[in-house]
Amino acid sequence: MTFTYRHRKQIILCTLGLVLLLVIGIFLIYKNYTANDKEDENIVLNTKKDIKKDEEEELTSEVYYQVDIKGEVINPGIYTVKEGSRVIDVIRLAGDLTETADTSVLNLSKKVKDEMVIIVYSYDEVENFTETLEKEEIEQEACINQNGIENNACIKDSTDDTSSSSVVISGKISLNTATLDELMMLPGIGESKAEEIIKYREEVGAFQSIEELKEVNGIGDAIFDQIKESITI
Repeated sequence: MTFTYRHRKQIILCTLGLVLLLVIGIFLIYKNYTANDKEDENIVLNTKKDIKKDEEEELTSEVYYQVDIKGEVINPGIYTVKEGSRVIDVIRLAGDLTETADTSVLNLSKKVKDEMVIIVYSYDEVENFTETLEKEEIEQEACINQNGIENNACIKDSTDDTSSSSVVISGKISLNTATLDELMMLPGIGESKAEEIIKYREEVGAFQSIEELKEVNGIGDAIFDQIKESITI
């Protein structure tokens, strides 16, 4: 009888212990399950926040330029374009070309920059400009051949020029008023050197002589000698 009672007590204690362990196990499993659910929910919420943040950053990271287009377009003026836009994109924003527009001297695929000025010339302007340059070259060669040096008296007076272009009657390009595109018409002057010329006159002031051009960063004697007959102040 004693043996039976003692074993019964042990069985009861073991049973209670197993029940307690089972309860603890169920509690831990439930707690872990709810924690995982909460973690998954936080992940979803954080992911949504990250996506929204990325979208906002993408919008704010876009760069826009202000570009001024003049001349033979339907609606000349200042337009806002995205970084990477090209000259043809600005022309389309301006309502496209007029019937008299001549783009033969314009790079339509060129990427635009902030504060860039685009000038679309007419057929007559391009033709006259080309003829003027050719005529000037002939006259200058004649002067040099005759006198051995360039004779300033051979250069035509440009005071009566009513053209809005910085290219004067003599066919020379003014260092003080030429636009970026006009400066790039000079031999050996690319976009970067043209920008340096404009930067110089904005920071230092108007050129007092064409020789002062050699003070501009990137322009030495070789380039100056190449373009000196095509420039004026």
